[in-house]
Amino acid sequence: MLLAVDVGNTNVVFALFEGAEIKTRWRIATDPRRTGDEYATWLMQLLAMEGLDRSSVDQIIYSSVVPRADHNLTVLANKYFNVDPMFAGQGAAAWDFEIDVEQPNTLGADRALNCIAAHELVGGDMIVVDFGTATKFEAVDFNGAYKGGIIAPGINLSLDALVGKTAKLPRIAIRAPDNASVIGRNTEDQMLIGVFWGYVAMMEGLIERMKAEIGRPVTVVATGGLAILFDEKTDIFDRIDADLTIRGLQILADRASRRAGA
Repeated sequence: MLLAVDVGNTNVVFALFEGAEIKTRWRIATDPRRTGDEYATWLMQLLAMEGLDRSSVDQIIYSSVVPRADHNLTVLANKYFNVDPMFAGQGAAAWDFEIDVEQPNTLGADRALNCIAAHELVGGDMIVVDFGTATKFEAVDFNGAYKGGIIAPGINLSLDALVGKTAKLPRIAIRAPDNASVIGRNTEDQMLIGVFWGYVAMMEGLIERMKAEIGRPVTVVATGGLAILFDEKTDIFDRIDADLTIRGLQILADRASRRAGA
């Protein structure tokens, strides 16, 4: 089985694949100080709860936007699974699609994996939207080439800045407003309207501009924890896939294995 691990700025997602099927997935807060032994203590318990043994894992692939975590994850793979892990974008798991931008080596692993998965699963010209610590918009052409994109503050970052830089505004939870009114009658409603509908307007405006610049029919694919929440209040997304990044890891690992066996 394949263990795919996506290290983001906020969370680390572990997913166990049997072929192309996700058997189970787990999530833990990102902490670059967490050792390989600490990861193992947590992960072995979860495997046992699923009735699985560590010996069932014979392949591991990582993606990471937190370089300080890489060594400890390598220790986890080597010491507890007796596996030499693959790192997305490196060696056998090097990117196998065109990155058509001015600085190709600066493209984050999560963004590259989203492009790979969306092209494999959907195809055609696409805009891929990923809701994470930052919200990323990727333009992918019908050949699977990455053509560029947009990075915007994530909605929680925006809310943190609003609350952190003001003395009296309260902390609120991100949720869909109770109605479509954009004239709030109290402070909390006004904040929620500004954050939520402001974010929807930002997304709709940027996607409209990207579509106009691409100039061909485009499929908009969204991923990340907040994708479903926003999808309830806007029709800009054509497809939601919460596991897009992890699926990209599985696709990349499968391609690497096939190349090695060729």
